[in-house]
Amino acid sequence: MMDDILFDAIEVAVHAHRGQFRKGTKIPYVFHPLNVGRILHECGCSVLVVVAGILHDTLEDTPIAFEDIQTRFGEEVANLVSLLSEPDKTDTWEHRKEHTLRSLESASEEVLLIALADKLDNIQSIYRALERDGEVVWSRFNRPKKAQAWYYQKLVDVFRRRVSKKPGLSLYEALQAGVEQVFHEPDPNPDLA
Repeated sequence: MMDDILFDAIEVAVHAHRGQFRKGTKIPYVFHPLNVGRILHECGCSVLVVVAGILHDTLEDTPIAFEDIQTRFGEEVANLVSLLSEPDKTDTWEHRKEHTLRSLESASEEVLLIALADKLDNIQSIYRALERDGEVVWSRFNRPKKAQAWYYQKLVDVFRRRVSKKPGLSLYEALQAGVEQVFHEPDPNPDLA
């Protein structure tokens, strides 16, 4: 029975994100929510948290409605997905990110875990893109590298305050390392130190 709900979530995500791609790539977008689900599963999260992780971008980025998720996956999954969604996509990038940061300050453990897995997969994707394509990667985003660095550092700060036990702690540590890897500015004159 629980395997069925996972397969249903994967099917919904694949269908909902059909035709969507990761920023500036030909990589199908659905790889991201599936990776989020994988990360949560590997951390030993409950099936419902894994399902919500797989569906976390459906309300925000697809025509799927809250009621659709509620009917198919239940109230708990629908609420988790809703809490992970930005309320107004027409608002500025800065306001949307500030809303996310504020909401994480009081979020449940389940929401924190899904958000951590989401941001971890994003930062790992950015790192791989930087390795492959170099600094041109930043032109794919709505805001430049400096703004992205601000946002990810603020996320790390929130998670540092809010996460105190496993599995969140291991996800936090991986996110922190990824943010350091992506945004660390190498010393232009290493021999002068």
